[in-house]
Amino acid sequence: MSRPPALKLAEVLAEIRMSPSAFYRLRARNQAPRMIKLPNGELRCRRADLDAWWQACERDTPEWR
Repeated sequence: MSRPPALKLAEVLAEIRMSPSAFYRLRARNQAPRMIKLPNGELRCRRADLDAWWQACERDTPEWR
């Protein structure tokens, strides 16, 4: 069984509607979705990791509580 392909950084940014600079600020504070750094330096994100990050963001909003 093959794994689903990981999302490219541009795809993640488009989905979360965030600029690269804002994303890297979140990443520096360990608040961004979990990313995989490939040997060529590119970043990828597994769908499950992005979905888990979305859920964590939703739990941190007042509407969730």
